[in-house]
Amino acid sequence: MRRMCGRYVVAYDPQALVTGFSVLRVPPFPSRWNVAPQSPVPVVYETREGERVADLMRWGLVPSWAKDAAIGHRLVNARSESAFDKPSFRQAVRRRRCLLPASGFYEWQAAAGGRQPWYFSARDGSLLALAGLFEAWRPAPDAQWLLSCCILTTAANALMAPVHDRMPVLVERTAWAHWLARDVQEPAAIGPLLAPPPPDALQAWPVSRAVNRSSAEGEALVAPLLS
Repeated sequence: MRRMCGRYVVAYDPQALVTGFSVLRVPPFPSRWNVAPQSPVPVVYETREGERVADLMRWGLVPSWAKDAAIGHRLVNARSESAFDKPSFRQAVRRRRCLLPASGFYEWQAAAGGRQPWYFSARDGSLLALAGLFEAWRPAPDAQWLLSCCILTTAANALMAPVHDRMPVLVERTAWAHWLARDVQEPAAIGPLLAPPPPDALQAWPVSRAVNRSSAEGEALVAPLLS
């Protein structure tokens, strides 16, 4: 099975999370046009005290019960349809939901001569709020905590379907507070937010295969591919 979502873009100023996501604190981080799994990524979540904050977390979920952080290499995404039942996700989807703000994300389409990358972003130019889960893990009681996260996926909408059969869950601004609320735990209250977004909410175009290299960086990676 092809991984989805496996790369995305964080090309905005940290202050955008204060003004756009109403967080009370945010750490500094650089703009990146090719964020890969195991990278530190900015994540918006609600603390136990009910404050909305942003922190850097490793992309690749490490459940609290894990014996080894290496499990995070496999838990980059979580299928929304089964997250309430899978041991790796069922506690986090009830109590530790988060948002991963993104400028856009990549997906790869099967094509002659190799897979063709596409770039997807909000049609109105706003930041996307990718639905995620987070965990805190440490290997020993006196060790430092590791914060990690994953991205929830859902069935492709009509725009994504020609490229891939899955896409990230995108949370609309009006649902952010509900999604982040720790006291909202029942599947019936969360499930409606996991549907694919309307096709006209996004725009997409093919981009250079340079993005295939995880070491590639720069704004040129999201430029439309010239035919």
